Formats: sequence, C-alpha cells, structure tokens
Amino acid sequence: MIRADAVIVGGGPAGSTCAGALRRAGWDVLVVDRALFPRDKVCAGWLTPDVFTELDLLPEDYASNGLTLQRISGFRTGVIGRTMIETTYPRIVSYGILRREFDHFLLQRSGARVSQGTPVETLRRTPSTWVINENIETPIVIGAGGHFCPVARQLRGGADSAQPIVAKEAEFPRRDHASGPAARTPSLYFCRDLEGYGWCVPKGDYLNVGIGRRHRHEFSTHVTDFVAFLEASGIHAGSADVRWHGHAYFASGIGPRPLVDQGVVMIGDAAGLAYPESGEGIRPSIQSGKLAAATLIAARGRHDIDDLQPYAEAIRAAHPAASRTPAPIRAVAAMAGRFLLQSPAFSRRVVLDRWFLRGSVPRATP
Repeated sequence: MIRADAVIVGGGPAGSTCAGALRRAGWDVLVVDRALFPRDKVCAGWLTPDVFTELDLLPEDYASNGLTLQRISGFRTGVIGRTMIETTYPRIVSYGILRREFDHFLLQRSGARVSQGTPVETLRRTPSTWVINENIETPIVIGAGGHFCPVARQLRGGADSAQPIVAKEAEFPRRDHASGPAARTPSLYFCRDLEGYGWCVPKGDYLNVGIGRRHRHEFSTHVTDFVAFLEASGIHAGSADVRWHGHAYFASGIGPRPLVDQGVVMIGDAAGLAYPESGEGIRPSIQSGKLAAATLIAARGRHDIDDLQPYAEAIRAAHPAASRTPAPIRAVAAMAGRFLLQSPAFSRRVVLDRWFLRGSVPRATP
C-alpha cells in the first residue's frame, strides 16, 4: 500500500501549485494523473503578469529554461466578420505559453511524488482515510482533475445539474499556416449573440485558435462557421484539416459543485472556478491551489468538514453565484454589446482591462 499525507488527483496548475505549497510545509504529497507529462494540453494559454506573481516566478526565469514565452502588449477585439479594434499597451500585459510545457514545468517544480499514467478507477472512504485504486491510502484527497475530475464525480453523487461552457480549439506550428495581424497579436472574435467568442493566439512558433460558447445549442454550427471565417479571412488556411480538441468547464458560480467534504478539497476547474467573462481558468486554479494548501496546513492534521470550511467560504466569496439573465434581456444586451464593441474605449476599458486582464493596466493607445 502506498501512503501519503495528501493525494492530489490531477497534475495541472491547480494540483501542482497545491502540491508545491504542501511540500514546502513538509508534507509528503503524491500527485496522481491519468496522463503522461508533458501531456498534449491544447489551451489558449495566455497568462497575465499576476499569474507569475502568484507563482513567485519571474517570466524571464521561466523562459530561461528554453520554454515558449510570447510577450503580449496588445490585442485585437471585435465581432466575427466585422472591423477589429486594435489596442496597444505601453508594456507587456500578458504572456503566451504552451500548456504542455507550462504544466510539466510546474509539476516538476512542485517537488511532489508523481504517479503518471494512473487513472483513478476506484475511490472509497474508510473511517479515517481514503483509498484510491485499492493501493493508495491517504487522509486527504484533493480533486484537481479538471471538469471531469473523478473526485468531483464522487462528491456530487451524480450528474452535474448545470450546463458547462463548451469549447473547441487547435494548436499547430504557424509557419506557412497563418498570416496577417492575427498571426502576430492575440485576437478575440465575439459571436454576434455574445454568448461566446473565438480567438487566435500566437505563441512563438505556434498558433492557437478556438471558440467557446456558454451552451451546447448549435455549437457545431458555430464551430463550422468560425472555421470558415478563419479560412476566408486568411488567418489560417487549412483550419478544417487540423486536429480540433473539445473540452468543457464551469465558469465560477455556475455549478455549484461541492468544495469540501470529510478529508476532501476541490480546486481549479474541478471546483468550477473559471472566470465567467473570459473563461480563463489558470489564475483561479493557481489561487485555489494555494488557498487549499494554506487551509490544510492551518488545520494541523485535522480534516473534518468544519476544519476545511474556511477554504469553501473564501472560494465562494471570491466566486459568487451567477444568475442567468432571461433570454429577451440577453438579446437586447447582445444588440447593445455589438455596438459597444465598435468603441475603442469600451474594448480597452471593459473587454480587455476588466474582463480579460482583470486588473489595473497602464493607459492604452487605441
């Protein structure tokens, strides 16, 4: 039987961050993941400088390991098929990374034991521990396995009641595949109903393109139309032939999923913490991983629900429950939004500064 002070199911940013914090406090941590790292993880994957601050890591130090780091100081925004607004900043406001590199780097940096290629097939509770796959025993299980995390499935005891955000994206070498401004500057293409958006994000020698929607209704049609747009606009010739990856996740406040239970803590996408406006999940994943570790360390070996409740309360305060706007109001808001997205000031101050960069940024020149 393998034993550890804590077992983290999922080796992404949430799991690695939590593992690293616990290891620094002297815990024996085992990270279990069904994938083999570096894993094939397709993601728009741009990070604000605040993410590196959360990680106590300098971007230059990250890049010095030979890892992809695209410095971003501007964006293009607009409605699909309409004129794009270009916004530039006087300094770097984001960085494009490849998730297969980023996640592998964080997992190695954590210093935790790692069991790769290990899907969680069984999870059962004893009076004082959890037993995973009948050969791993621990008093604490941390669910960090993304939207389909087996720990989340065990806690909720059934199917999710809310509808997740759905997305499809592709990442490929951009030599001879892309041209124009979209190949140099991240571009955000909002759907006409504002129920989703497409993107095109350059990352060194690679380009990531994708589209996400708040619901599955006619999603395949939106994907097809977006691919046709990419082709017609010359952004990427051969988009229909690349390998598209699908995934789903909950935006914060939509679930809600259980956050804690007896000896269990949920973090990152497994807890449904992606930002509702942009869908970004990396920063809230890292923050939740750090907060979960701090809560466990402060509990000093106790792991009853009451001992873990401070984590749940802090997460709910940071990610309040979302309310669904009635369809007629959404239609009017979409009409107004399409008009506002033609405004450089709105695109900069609301879409970028507030929704996507989520923090104060220097004055921009539209």
